[in-house]
Amino acid sequence: MSGHSKWANIKHRKGAQDAKRGKIFTKLIKEVTIAARIGGADLEANARLRLAVDKAKQANMPKDNIDRGIKKGTGDLDGVTYEEGVFEGYGPGGIAVIVEFMTDNRTRTVADVRHAFNKYGGSLGVSGSVAFMFDRKGQIIFSGENDFDKIFEVALEAGAEDVKEEDGMIEVITDPTEFEAVQNDLEKHDLKYESAEVTMIPQTLTPIEGKQAESLMKMIDVLEDNDDVQNVYTNFDISDAEMERIMG
Repeated sequence: MSGHSKWANIKHRKGAQDAKRGKIFTKLIKEVTIAARIGGADLEANARLRLAVDKAKQANMPKDNIDRGIKKGTGDLDGVTYEEGVFEGYGPGGIAVIVEFMTDNRTRTVADVRHAFNKYGGSLGVSGSVAFMFDRKGQIIFSGENDFDKIFEVALEAGAEDVKEEDGMIEVITDPTEFEAVQNDLEKHDLKYESAEVTMIPQTLTPIEGKQAESLMKMIDVLEDNDDVQNVYTNFDISDAEMERIMG
């Protein structure tokens, strides 16, 4: 679940990922494999593969796993052929939802995703139905305990578009083409972030609460639990108190 700036939602996502580390490895290896297939195994020449490998390392994936994923992508090892794509639709409460998938069986994935939307009161839409509500950006999240002034100075000097502090977090936003440079500079200054990724950030957030919020979170959990789903982006805005209630 990505593409929003509420700290409670970020924490929920990290907790869900930690609980499903095996599934996270499966998703990360798919991205490594397809990035290598499209752009080759040279990390210097393949920006998408660099990002995929960096994300795998952040998740503490063993180097051997990463290397095998690259070799499967380049054809040096036998492997499954994946295709990637995007679903768009609306969840409960009219929340915009984008689902990025990578699958070896498109028919299965379409059925699974459609079922998740329908079961929890959502509906799949046509291509472009909600994508215009999001911008693809680099997003680097720090806990609010960090030195805002230092992060602000380093990030903007490196080419970040914006740095803001809210909801107990510090958020650095970059153009996707500047993401690596900003991330590397922050690391060089020993600034430890909570998460760093190129994601889809909603232009505006839509408030949701009560039963609709519960149904939405269940739908997102089902989608994220699907091995074919790589990322789920939404524009929901759930208060910290409501998120705590829902997550129990």
